[in-house]
Order: sequence, then structure tokens, then C-alpha cells
Amino acid sequence: MTLTIEQVVEQITDWKEKSVTVQPLSGGLTNKNYRVEVDGRLYVVRIPGTSTELLAIDKINEYHNTRATGDSGVGPTIAYYLPTSKIMILDYIHGQTMTISDLQAPTMPTRIAQSLKTLHNKTSRFKNDFNMFRLIEYYLKIVDKHQVNIPIGYHKYLQLVERIEASMQRHPLQTVPCHNDLLAENYIDDGSILRLIDFEYSGNNDPTFDLGNTCQEQQYDESRIIEMCEAYFGKPCLMDKLARMKLNMIMSDVGWTLWAAIQAKFSVIEFDFWSWAIERWSRATTKMDSSDFEQWLTDCSS
Repeated sequence: MTLTIEQVVEQITDWKEKSVTVQPLSGGLTNKNYRVEVDGRLYVVRIPGTSTELLAIDKINEYHNTRATGDSGVGPTIAYYLPTSKIMILDYIHGQTMTISDLQAPTMPTRIAQSLKTLHNKTSRFKNDFNMFRLIEYYLKIVDKHQVNIPIGYHKYLQLVERIEASMQRHPLQTVPCHNDLLAENYIDDGSILRLIDFEYSGNNDPTFDLGNTCQEQQYDESRIIEMCEAYFGKPCLMDKLARMKLNMIMSDVGWTLWAAIQAKFSVIEFDFWSWAIERWSRATTKMDSSDFEQWLTDCSS
């Protein structure tokens, strides 16, 4: 049974006989998150949502990886952990939660690349691997089993998804600790660096997935995508790496379309997940139907 925030507070021995105030945090799409102040010190409590197994969320993996990112300084520090209920209590990161508009500002692609290099190169190896191609296969089984509605024509494009995977496998990159779900709200500017939060889908992966995923989530144009590529890999922009990023922009939307469709059927959170699924699918198909798609496949595999 899921614990209430009051029950969580009761279980933290260090908080007994102290002044505790609780405030719900908005924005969580799978968890219930709370800002808790204890004698002037701030924490964030993450209480797992229901039916997260349908979304392939492994809370033990999340705990292990969050701890690793806290050690490297790019993620939050875990103050307490309730293993039975898999609830994390994190030290609050003081800073500004980012928006898409914030992350489109000048120099932001470079700052994001710097944070991702810290995550990828200075963080201990994550517990599990992450592979969007395999996750799509898992989600399609959930879709079939539970008769989840998905966008019309989804299966027709799976042949192109197979071509993307084949192209990437020609010259695979070494996997590194990746976030894999870089919504704007998962960045916090602490005044020094862009910190990362919410490691539910974290795992060892091709680094260009994180680069492409965040470019897609921040709706970057060509100049910002190139800036991100050069800030991460160096100048001049390498066409094979740029192509991998663009193909992973597609894969982000192909995979998270299914996530949103499953959420539309099962989630109790007040959010229009179906419209989100349609928006993502439209972006993915636009790119796969574009005249540039074949060149991206060629550049990636060259």
C-alpha cells in the first residue's frame, strides 16, 4: 500500500519533535512529490505512483542511480530512503526550475552539454542499461495486453524504427550513465550548474540519446542542436554524431508516445496524456517523413 506523506514523516526518526511543514509540488507525472521543511532545512519527498510497472519504472534502479548522481554533484543528494516503500527523501536543490523558454536562451545548449558531460563522464556506472528500442517492444506488449489506444499508423512506422537501430549499430558508441527523460523541468539552475532531477528512466545508454532527447524536449532549432553537438563533442560539428542526435530525437518521441498513451488509459493524474501522445507522434512522423531522414541514416552509419 502506498504511504501518505503524513506516514512518511512519521517514519523519519530524525524529524520527531521537530517543526515540520509540508507543501505539495506540482509537475510530477508518475510520482507524488512534496516539499518538506524540517526546522528550516528543506527536503523533497518522492512517493511512487500506482501501476508504475506498466511504465517499466524500476524504483531500485532509480535509487541506485540517484545516489550515484548525488556523489558526482550533478544530481540531488539522498538524505533518507525507505526501502520497503521505495520512497526517497532528497535534499532540496535551491535554484530555478527550468522551462522550455529558459533552456532556449543563449548559451543554454552549451550549459546543458556541460552538465551532461558531468553525468556521462564523472558519474559511477548505473545499475541497469536503458535501450529505447527494447522499451518500445515492452510498451507494445502492454498496449496489446491492455487494449491501449495508440496513434493510427504507429505500427507502419516500425520498419523505419528498425532502420534507425540498424544504422546506429554500425558504429555503436560506448554506453554511459544517461538520464533518458530530459524534460525542461528536470533541470534546475543552482546558479553554478544545471542540476538534474528525476532519474526514473536513467540507465547506461548511448550518450547521443540524452543529447537528442533534450534537444527534442526543448524544441531546439538547427543552430541550437549544432551548438549542443559542438559543446559536447568539440568543433567542428561531427556529422555522424549530429545524425545520431537527430535520430535519437525521433526515437525519444516514438517511445514516449507509447508512454503517454499508456498513461492516458491508467493514470489518475489530471493531465491530458492523449494530446501529449498525439503531439509527440506528430513530431516523430514529420521527421521520419522528411527528405532529410535518409541522409541522417547514411551519416550515422558512415
